[in-house]
Amino acid sequence: MTALEKATGDVVLKFEPFVLHVLCQELQDAQLLHSVAIDSGFRNSGITVGRGGKIMMAVRSTHCLEVPLSHKGKLMVSEEYIEFLIHVANRKMEENM
Repeated sequence: MTALEKATGDVVLKFEPFVLHVLCQELQDAQLLHSVAIDSGFRNSGITVGRGGKIMMAVRSTHCLEVPLSHKGKLMVSEEYIEFLIHVANRKMEENM
């Protein structure tokens, strides 16, 4: 709250979830890992093939959180709501582990 009171610009509470990048030798390896990731609940996972043929599998969860708190130095939410958001973000961090 002290930092928010001193802010003069926009403040956003942002939580970004776990991301694991795996370089795969073969496309079949990436496809197998992708299936396992999706079946395990990591619904934002995907496969990328670079120009040089590099196959990258990204395991990503959906535990994102991005909430504006202030705009141009003006607090836009209550302290109670910020406490709630912190609880939600901490719960997401536990799920991330």
